[in-house]
Amino acid sequence: MTRPVCPGRRALLRRLALGVSLAPVAMATLRPALAAAPLLPPDSNEARAVHYVEDASAAKASGGNSCATCGLYQGAGGATQGPCQLFPGKDVKAAGWCSSWVGQM
Repeated sequence: MTRPVCPGRRALLRRLALGVSLAPVAMATLRPALAAAPLLPPDSNEARAVHYVEDASAAKASGGNSCATCGLYQGAGGATQGPCQLFPGKDVKAAGWCSSWVGQM
């Protein structure tokens, strides 16, 4: 009868140390996906109140104005969507635009 192989204490501690060291990397990778807010629907009452559109080129935006260049937009640079101060708890498209557009300071 063969004896089952049990990992020794050192092997267990190595695996535990590896798991603990990789946990922050895994959380940093998963955090954006877990924290993403729902996207603002353009047909909602709050979006219609400020004439929000998901594509600034289809709106009355002038000179390349978009949510990404607005002072109220809080998304990360290069992101396709992010939070806006006008719509708490909801994300807007970075390429979008609304009539409340304000230049960045």
